Amino acid sequence: MIKQWKIDLFAGLSERFGVRSLIIETAEQNMTVAELKKHLIASYPEQVDILSISFLACNHAYAQADSIVNATDELALLPPVSGGQAEHSNEDEQKSPLEQLYMLTNEKITTEEVLAKVIVPGHGASIAFVGTTREWTQGQRTIRLEYEAYEPMAVKMMKQIGDELEQQWPGTLCAITHRLGIVDIAETSVVIAISSPHRASCYDASRYAIERLKQIVPIWKKEIWEDGSEWKGHQRGPWNPDTPLANSPDEA
Repeated sequence: MIKQWKIDLFAGLSERFGVRSLIIETAEQNMTVAELKKHLIASYPEQVDILSISFLACNHAYAQADSIVNATDELALLPPVSGGQAEHSNEDEQKSPLEQLYMLTNEKITTEEVLAKVIVPGHGASIAFVGTTREWTQGQRTIRLEYEAYEPMAVKMMKQIGDELEQQWPGTLCAITHRLGIVDIAETSVVIAISSPHRASCYDASRYAIERLKQIVPIWKKEIWEDGSEWKGHQRGPWNPDTPLANSPDEA
């Protein structure tokens, strides 16, 4: 019996293929990620370059090349991560405090609101990293940015960052809010709020969180210029979200 596989696309991949999802048919109900990508490449040989470097997500988690996936799984093909939930609504007010720590929004972000989520009596230090849209990058003028995310997986990965911070700096609290959609010049695209009993761990955890966000969270950034546009992917060398975070120079 022929099985139908649906693979969702995001950001530059969606634009490149001209669709939001790819549909392929195979005789197999189960196969490894590597085998599935071979089927995709066979179906779209002209896209072999981007398919080869993209990652597959299965049920909101990164899937290794030898992982077994099923035609009934929720599958998504992810282009290299750029580093930024749905619009704010009354549902946000019904979420647990933990769920409200990690959010995506189409609304403007208030730094003080994110920071307030992590300020507690037992902590003597708090810090907010605020990422904004800059106008000039390497001599090229940016008009605006546009962000897109694989939303359920992005929130899951942001929570993972919080869990990693707790393991490395026990007691540290983290809250992350990232914009989606259009973000104009000088507007805030992301706020990462950290609090800790002491300032040293607060500084270290803040730096770790933003670098880790760029490494593993499936959010993509499109730079819009006066004469064109481009989806920006991971800018720290070969992208592999399963590789531990290493120290590196600041990005431009």
